[in-house]
Amino acid sequence: LVLELNQANIPTYGTLPDQQNLHTPEWVDFDDKPDSLFFKDGQRRIDFVLVYEDESKKMTHKRSDRKKQKRKRQVYESNLINNGLQLEATRSVLDEKLVFVKVHAPWEVLCTYAEVMHIKLPLQHNDLKTRHSAFNWFSRLFRVDENIIKPEQEFFTAPFQKEHLSNFYIQDKDTFFNPATRSRIVYFILSRVEYATKNNVKKFGINKLLDTGIYKAAFPLHDSSFRHQSTDPNCPSERYLLYREWAHPKNIFKLQPLDFIRKYYGEKIGIYFAWLGFYTNMLTVAAVVGVGCFLYGCLTKDNCTWSQEVCDPSIGGNIIMCPQCDKVCTYWNLTITCESSKKLCMFDSYGTLVFAVFMGIWVTFFLEFWKRRQAELEYEWDTVEYLEQEEQVRPEYEARCTHVVMNEITQQEEYVPYTAWGKCVRMTFCTSAIFFWILLIIASVVGIIVYRLSVFLVFSAKLSQHISGTEAIRKYLTPQTATSVTASLISFVVIMILNIIYEKVAILITDFELPRTQTDYENSLTTKMFLFQFVNYYSSCFYIAFFKGKFVGHPGSPVYWLGKYRNEECDPGGCLLELTTQLAIIVGGKAIWNNIQEVLVPLVKNLIGRYSAAARSEKVVPRWEHDYHLQPIGKLGLFYEYLEMVIQFGFVTLFVASFPLAPLLALVNNMLEIRLDAWKLTTQFRRMVPQKAQDIGAWQPILQGIAILAVVTNAMIIAFTSDMIPRLVYYWSFSVPPYGSHSTYTMKGYINSTLSVFNISDFKNASKPFSPWFGNQTTCRQVYRDLRYPPGHQHQYEHNIYYWHVIAAKLAFIIVMEHVIYFVKFVISYVIPDVSEKTKSKVKREKYLTQKLLHENDLKGVKKNMSKIADKILKGADSTFRPKDE
Repeated sequence: LVLELNQANIPTYGTLPDQQNLHTPEWVDFDDKPDSLFFKDGQRRIDFVLVYEDESKKMTHKRSDRKKQKRKRQVYESNLINNGLQLEATRSVLDEKLVFVKVHAPWEVLCTYAEVMHIKLPLQHNDLKTRHSAFNWFSRLFRVDENIIKPEQEFFTAPFQKEHLSNFYIQDKDTFFNPATRSRIVYFILSRVEYATKNNVKKFGINKLLDTGIYKAAFPLHDSSFRHQSTDPNCPSERYLLYREWAHPKNIFKLQPLDFIRKYYGEKIGIYFAWLGFYTNMLTVAAVVGVGCFLYGCLTKDNCTWSQEVCDPSIGGNIIMCPQCDKVCTYWNLTITCESSKKLCMFDSYGTLVFAVFMGIWVTFFLEFWKRRQAELEYEWDTVEYLEQEEQVRPEYEARCTHVVMNEITQQEEYVPYTAWGKCVRMTFCTSAIFFWILLIIASVVGIIVYRLSVFLVFSAKLSQHISGTEAIRKYLTPQTATSVTASLISFVVIMILNIIYEKVAILITDFELPRTQTDYENSLTTKMFLFQFVNYYSSCFYIAFFKGKFVGHPGSPVYWLGKYRNEECDPGGCLLELTTQLAIIVGGKAIWNNIQEVLVPLVKNLIGRYSAAARSEKVVPRWEHDYHLQPIGKLGLFYEYLEMVIQFGFVTLFVASFPLAPLLALVNNMLEIRLDAWKLTTQFRRMVPQKAQDIGAWQPILQGIAILAVVTNAMIIAFTSDMIPRLVYYWSFSVPPYGSHSTYTMKGYINSTLSVFNISDFKNASKPFSPWFGNQTTCRQVYRDLRYPPGHQHQYEHNIYYWHVIAAKLAFIIVMEHVIYFVKFVISYVIPDVSEKTKSKVKREKYLTQKLLHENDLKGVKKNMSKIADKILKGADSTFRPKDE
């Protein structure tokens, strides 16, 4: 980078001038034009705004500190001017302590840095014919009116070069660099200009000045109010159009104007909304199929034979169940679980199996079609050749470059922030910190499990159940249900608290790693945050799905946690229903909490800011002061928006076999999320510095990893959490001879066949219930289908042949389902190319034009010069050999 800047004859950080040689901004008064985006002369556009508090009016710091801050700021502004930027300072209308420094980049500066930053700019109009889709007429119904937001013109582009300026499509120098590009170039300069030197180490960059409080804010301007169009005819009022046609709730069913969003906010925000819109559209298909499978379960629940047996007084009414905890729990009647068994029939049906297979294939279509869509956007938004080596180094990284190493490629010395040993120490420390915090999350999950085990005893004692009772509340408020709901709510609260802590921890660890570029920084932080969030959000669901009720022993020999807590059994309705409850609480609660937080926090902060200035509101306030009182978007930008959606994607795909309505909830949430995010950006936040982005970054491989894991988790949920496989094994093998007594395949007798028998005389003193036995029966049934031999058998309480048939069937099902879905995923991935033929043609055409316009013109110039030289040589030779008489 330094080499490129030196070649361009630009001072990298400026110089440190003496006090008398400092260049200062031009001071002007506000001209009472509230919508103007220009300097007072009305010609030079404001590309960036810096805000500081006048040091002479500060009373919170020592005089010496204020003097140092003023010196650093003055040196910084002087160096900005040395780098070619033009500054104009204006005092605040509402607060005389505040000063706004407006920054303008002249044409020469823009051209020079556009070449350094490899910014692609238009060469000529795109002359390829556009193929209109057959569904174009239908999509037009949902598009923004083209008379309001005109479609962007398509150009072939190339990296800007000053020496080829005549080859670029320049109609007007003032509009050749659009406002987003101008802001990006100015921010690049602001991030690299020096303001002090300490111990031979240069200190530079607007970010450091913001962190130390020398400047209070730095931002590009919105071009108008979102409530009304600008009164200045030179201002396009794009913010107003974005709010009216994109962010307003009335547009919830409209397609997003992505090109216009990209033009105003830059590619990074554009690619986020493109991905979120694409994901939401794909969820429509998943939601329709999910609702269909759920309705199938609702319609067939009354024909559920095993549920009918549970509710039948002559079958379930005669089955006495063993206590579910030691001593304080009582015997109970199976008919208590009648309602939960009906609910389970809605979710644990064959429709769920179909939906799990469908979602395994759906997620592949989603990722493959997104790759194609992403490739189109890469071309249309000029990020095809946006390579990582072209990205500029982070100022924080450059500031630490004090060690000299030899570059193996260039064989030249270069500066790096740490040695190989130092890098190893940093990586070891960061990895250890990550594992420590993950173990802390797991410890919190264990704490929730201990809560479940201990509070179940309390609920069992308080919510006493008598076999002869007929209270209606027993059907709904069982000890298991009360424990499950309260534990899920506590788990949700713990998750939200841990999220706040882990966010700060992940940022600290990533800062310590000191990544080289902003992309490296975001990818590293993305990996850590998702790892933390994955364990935090999904661990309780994994516990319920695959561990709860699986290792409990039997009433005569229960398994204990920590030597005192009897291992938790599933709800009488099954663990699948409990997993559904957990998912509904976490997914629903998370969506509601996030949306309230996203709306209320910036809104309340802005309202407080406006209220504090209400007494002075009659004054005319300029655009830069309006924007200053908006909320900053934060250093991580849309990181948390991506994280929220990817966590949701995990819930939609990983556990969808237990909750087919998850895609519908996600669809409704995302339709609101798009408009809420758009509303925040256009109304509550300052304009973000436009940034380039080729794709969604590290989130892409994370989504692919979730898609692969989802196949495994859904297969295991169907196999080990639901009762589908035991029911199928009973239907096809154990309902008929030689194991069963029925003459035809049937589900009759399933409940009686799968609930193992236990002799109450075999209870140990430590677990024997206090409550007296009901009636003259000597046995009770296990609540979980553990499939053991009855008392009196030579292998009593050991697993029977039915159990081993079920285990074999479960393993076979997992293997078959995984292989079938993975094979289909492979075929889909192979058949659907990542880049469409149309996009490939455009890329090839652009490369051809770039070569023709930029390189062939050079060759023509060289040939022309060579021909002139040759003519001179020939003329000289001709005069030398001409006869003297001539």
